[in-house]
Amino acid sequence: MPRLRVHNLGMSLDGCCAGPDQSVEHPLGVGAEQLHEWMFETKTWHEMAGEEGGTTGLDDEFMRAGIDGIGATVMGRNMFGPVRGSWGDSDWRGWWGDDPPYHHPVFVLTHHAHEPIPMQGGTTFHFVDDGIESALQQAFDAAGGADVRLGGGVSTVQQHLRAGLVDDLHVPVVPILLGGGERLFADPSVLDRYECVEVVSTPGVAHFRFAKSAS
Repeated sequence: MPRLRVHNLGMSLDGCCAGPDQSVEHPLGVGAEQLHEWMFETKTWHEMAGEEGGTTGLDDEFMRAGIDGIGATVMGRNMFGPVRGSWGDSDWRGWWGDDPPYHHPVFVLTHHAHEPIPMQGGTTFHFVDDGIESALQQAFDAAGGADVRLGGGVSTVQQHLRAGLVDDLHVPVVPILLGGGERLFADPSVLDRYECVEVVSTPGVAHFRFAKSAS
């Protein structure tokens, strides 16, 4: 059965997956880019950027796992961009330039309808305004038997966890303090249906993996 997977949802030691004062200049909040520095050092990231080099080993394996076997992505509107409310005459096309790194269909959760946005490299952003179940059904249909990756933001992941829709959750914990922001486990009940199945670490990050409980 195809699965819904969350990968590389970076978290600080004080439990934040996004920092305070999110803005166009700081889309993840002030200081939160540090949560992803380990990714940028990996061989897989370098390959995605069309560059040579990069580190191999455990961090690279987790980075690669977030790509392998994925046929579509679902994300919240906050991850897609900073526009709030009605789209109006906004020409926003995402944070990632003309050739986003997805190279497959991406389904953006929103309360406001928007026409699909085709991009270079095989990515098309589709906008779903009738709920998470509809977005997931469309994503699994588009994935053609492959798994679907769930992106952020934090509230989007929480919503899917509470509904028991996530099959695998990867949370890399980075040894920094953000002092505020969005906490994935602010309500511990989001993990009521899950158990920790793996904890491994490198000097810069501890990787936690959660899966649905058998019970």
